[in-house]
Amino acid sequence: MDLSSFQVLQAPATVYYIPNFITPEEEAHILKNVYAVPKPKWTCLSKRRLQDYGGVPHEKGMIPEPIPSWLTKYMEKVAQLNVFAANKPNQVLVNEYLPGQGIMPHTDGPLFYPTIATISCGSHTVLEFLENNETRTKVCQLLLEKCSLVVIKDDMYSKYLHSIKEVDFDVVDEGCANLLNCGKQYVVGDKIKRDTRVSLTIRNVTKVLKIKLWK
Repeated sequence: MDLSSFQVLQAPATVYYIPNFITPEEEAHILKNVYAVPKPKWTCLSKRRLQDYGGVPHEKGMIPEPIPSWLTKYMEKVAQLNVFAANKPNQVLVNEYLPGQGIMPHTDGPLFYPTIATISCGSHTVLEFLENNETRTKVCQLLLEKCSLVVIKDDMYSKYLHSIKEVDFDVVDEGCANLLNCGKQYVVGDKIKRDTRVSLTIRNVTKVLKIKLWK
């Protein structure tokens, strides 16, 4: 797959957006496995819950943990795009967003190779990018359809904050940079109802400790 043909040219450098990156059957496979885990695997935050695979990133180094085969399949599919250069993805964050849930403006920071790749399952969302200063001026937004892959690097990774609003519906506006890249036809003004979304954020943690917690 030629990744360059999926670049979102209306956004600052650099975003790639691939609609229908996974099939509906693969989406169902992911969701089945995400919800089959024991309850302690979930980390419950105030406004969402998540699962970590591969280890918990830490400035002193990540202690590696085994990643289940159902998940490595999709890590390898992303790795084939060479989005991490000579590196391989070694950590996945699974986030669950119920309708009305989101995430505050943030950057993923220096613990990771400066690229993130996210697969969306179950529902769309809108990812907003903001200036990293007191004004928090909106730079653009991305409509992430279910079954899609978005890859964020360069300035879009390091210079700008990204966030998801806590709303039940998203309204497509003129700031949607990837509107023409989407697999389904949307127009400005469309109001899209959210369902429960599960995202797989696939990353490379650059500092990994040599110790292992399994044999």
